[in-house]
Amino acid sequence: MKTMTIRNIPDHIYDEITKSAQAEHRSLQEQVRYILTNEATLRSGSVCEKAAEYRTKLTGRASEKSVIDDLQEDRRR
Repeated sequence: MKTMTIRNIPDHIYDEITKSAQAEHRSLQEQVRYILTNEATLRSGSVCEKAAEYRTKLTGRASEKSVIDDLQEDRRR
């Protein structure tokens, strides 16, 4: 793993990160790592790519509307 040093963080930003770390029961280092990981993940498009893969995987399956129609039809019998 790599190590990073960040200098010249404004006091109000540092205070907010410290407060959020305490609220989430994390150390300051864990909170900064969490923020950086989330940002990098969102920017990488991996969430969108996974969603697209999931939609592709579900293509051809019955939609919710047809399932509801089937249930209503069964109830009428």
